[in-house]
Amino acid sequence: MGIRQMRPRLRRLADAAYERLLRAELSETPSHVAVIQDGNRRYADKQGGDAADGHRAGAQTTEQLLDWCDELGVREVTLYAFSTENFERPAEEREHLFDLIAEKLREFANADRVHDAGVRIRAIGDRDRLPERVRAAIDYAERRTDGYDQLFLNIALAYGGRAELLGAARDIAREVAAAERDPTEVDVEAVEAALPEGPTRDVDLIVRTGGDERTSNFLPWQANGNEAAVYFCTPYWPEFRKIDFLRGIRTYQHREQSWRRTRARRALALVSALGSDADVPRARTVLRRFRDALPSGERETAEEVEQPAD
Repeated sequence: MGIRQMRPRLRRLADAAYERLLRAELSETPSHVAVIQDGNRRYADKQGGDAADGHRAGAQTTEQLLDWCDELGVREVTLYAFSTENFERPAEEREHLFDLIAEKLREFANADRVHDAGVRIRAIGDRDRLPERVRAAIDYAERRTDGYDQLFLNIALAYGGRAELLGAARDIAREVAAAERDPTEVDVEAVEAALPEGPTRDVDLIVRTGGDERTSNFLPWQANGNEAAVYFCTPYWPEFRKIDFLRGIRTYQHREQSWRRTRARRALALVSALGSDADVPRARTVLRRFRDALPSGERETAEEVEQPAD
């Protein structure tokens, strides 16, 4: 076997070894992963095809992603399939995308693996702006998977985060103007109640492929409020591999560990400064919760000050 013929095999062996290494490094898995599937058209250009070829190749990666999420225990996935800005694309490309989305929604809704894994499919976004064939496919997929709760799959269609927040703000403003709501009662819960039905939990990790480092108006309330980790990577979406996904989860894990360590250190400083002061019970609770995130020396100090003096 020549060197040229050996290269693909060596690459597969190296990828398999690296995947095992990444898996060994991971101890935490995000509950909710949101994905911006960018680069389909550029991938098609690189391959000498048209945009339709790129979108179809990207759909295959989406199917693989769902398998990886099911395997790793991710409970919710939100895919940015069609944004409000995508309506500005050429009509021919839009129509192909709508055909592909409708086809894949029905295909997923009928797939045995979707039912075996208990996947619930839902669409988020302004579905009234979508063609009838896409709305019909959404209704079909939601009906077929209604009642499942092992993995939530949200398809963001005609979605724009700023428009969603603006609509919620206007609804609340109308209630205040009509004296139906006291302005002082407008809090996080009020805004969440005014938002359209969306993901069931906050976003832990945003993944964007294709090289751009921006989140493009995607789930601003659910991600920014939760300070979600963000993983930008260069592969176009059809080239996205399981190794890339594991790298993204590693980014989430590092960010989560850093966040816990910071919380523990703040609580430790407060408890150490105020001792048994009655104002620090919450700090002691935080310290007990995140103590294990501290280095061993700081952890020993935390154990010493964790309990109030008699």
